[in-house]
Amino acid sequence: MAKPAPRSPLAPAAFPDLPVIDGARFAAVEAGVRYKGRRDVMLALLDPGSVVAGVFTRSATRSAPVLDCQDKIGGEGDEGAAIIVNSGNSNAFTGRNGRDATAAVTGAVATATGLPETRVFSSSTGVIGEPLPHDRITAKIDDLVAALLPDSLPDAAHAIMTTDTFPKGASATIETSDGPVKIAGIAKGSGMIAPDMATMLVYIFTDAKIARGDLQSLVSSINDRTFNCITVDSDTSTSDTLLIGATGQSGVDVTGSTAFAEALEGVMLDLAHQVVRDGEGATKFVTISVTGAASDGDARQHAMAIANSPLVKTAIAGEDPNWGRIVMAVGKSGAAADRDTLSIRFGDTLVAENGWVSPDYREEDGAAHMKRPEIGIAVDIGLGDGQATVWTCDLTHGYISINADYRS
Repeated sequence: MAKPAPRSPLAPAAFPDLPVIDGARFAAVEAGVRYKGRRDVMLALLDPGSVVAGVFTRSATRSAPVLDCQDKIGGEGDEGAAIIVNSGNSNAFTGRNGRDATAAVTGAVATATGLPETRVFSSSTGVIGEPLPHDRITAKIDDLVAALLPDSLPDAAHAIMTTDTFPKGASATIETSDGPVKIAGIAKGSGMIAPDMATMLVYIFTDAKIARGDLQSLVSSINDRTFNCITVDSDTSTSDTLLIGATGQSGVDVTGSTAFAEALEGVMLDLAHQVVRDGEGATKFVTISVTGAASDGDARQHAMAIANSPLVKTAIAGEDPNWGRIVMAVGKSGAAADRDTLSIRFGDTLVAENGWVSPDYREEDGAAHMKRPEIGIAVDIGLGDGQATVWTCDLTHGYISINADYRS
């Protein structure tokens, strides 16, 4: 197996302290699904009365666990819920074997926890096209249940990693007149990141009280401004899943609460940014802001064209302020643009305006901005009021090395 990549230079200094979410317990074990000497399966168990919402990849080749979750996610029940996740094998493109493996895992969890099988959600992440050795997981279900603890969410964050160089977590606490409401989440993701729902694997838990339909609407809306606005390599995974469980144990009804919505968006955006910061081989965190487009949709199209351009990303990796590649990406995006109304900035530096390089632009100013670990690229299309912001990273030889060796 390939040697793990060194910790990303863009990683946070440390894993954050996550609050305990009343009504939720977690465990992680080593099952040997693919990796040796590390935890690779996690279980979350939510108390009776919990509701679960989620968003998933729209890939036409999505995995058996994704399809199973999609079948179950709209269901209601007072029995509680469970989420089981393995790393090392995505259980994707595995045909009937994949469906049977998913059923075996969720069925074993249902038996061990006393839950209906329809309230057990599963995810798998890792290599595509290899049968999931589900017996290694089912053999550990009793150990997982016995190990469940309210403060073990950090262990779960480690267990879902694949090519990630650091575990990802984020949280928020909202003070209300009826008491505090807590949110805590974990994510995994480093490569095969181009959102078409959420992206990668994300699990968020809250003790808020909210109806499942209201929670689903909220998460779907926030998702479009967070996970659907990041890209590492333009490749959408077969396994992308975001699940959120609300236990209601705080007793605080957050239906229609702006404060709760903003806090949840903050947690989701934090996790999304951490995925970009752990982009395979990444050395630069890049914010791309597009304004003045004919519509918000056009702005997003332009921004994603810039963010996904290998030429733009390699120029950033080389710290080359090659603004011509930005012009190229806008021109190829398919959204409305006019060369003679286009303006480009690198950070605070005006690079180009009115279809030509700015007379005040100095190459050394652009080069200085490109040397920073965090880079801002702003483009004004000059056609309307549409705007969008997306986040990406550079493209280095490290990306090639990690993916060339991924299965070895």
